[in-house]
Amino acid sequence: MESNNEEKVQVVTTENEHIEPVKLWTLFKSTFMISAFTVGGGFVLIPLMKAKFVDEYHWISDKDSLNLVAIAQSSPGVVAVNASIILGYRMAGMAGMFTALFATVLPPLIMLTAISYFYEAFASNYYVKMLLKGMQCGVTAVILKVVIDLLVKQFKKKLVLPLLIMIGSFIGAYVFDINIIYIILVDAIVGVVLMQSAKYD
Repeated sequence: MESNNEEKVQVVTTENEHIEPVKLWTLFKSTFMISAFTVGGGFVLIPLMKAKFVDEYHWISDKDSLNLVAIAQSSPGVVAVNASIILGYRMAGMAGMFTALFATVLPPLIMLTAISYFYEAFASNYYVKMLLKGMQCGVTAVILKVVIDLLVKQFKKKLVLPLLIMIGSFIGAYVFDINIIYIILVDAIVGVVLMQSAKYD
């Protein structure tokens, strides 16, 4: 009998495409690495998840990865943790969910525990400050790339309304300084209306 680390679980997908069986140890390693390098918020998850789970493992589709992050961001709690729970459960049920959850929580737990013991040294260290500044610049570039990729995909699909929603949301938040909660609520209502109208077309 194979060990738990080598146990294979058949992936349940929503699309008619071949996706490799999931190994819990592979799921643990991949989510651990993504959690360790997710700096800057939920949008940084998109390229990391795409590179690992879409391009390398072929576990989920590109569209599924975007939907997963969207659901994780719209749910209460930490985006990375929410995404790992959804992904793990989809890949391997409850075992996958707990595996991905533990792997996601472990890196920040280790880092914060280490930093708590040497907080004064980290807070006043010039090189640590410069390191964080450099990471901020890198995260900004990654988020900008995600935005550009999303725009390009919408342009290719020639869907005018999603583009208008994106542009309108940006203008509302940046130019008119509208509370982001109101913008999300309006976008959600528009999405529901569009889905309902599409059912009757």
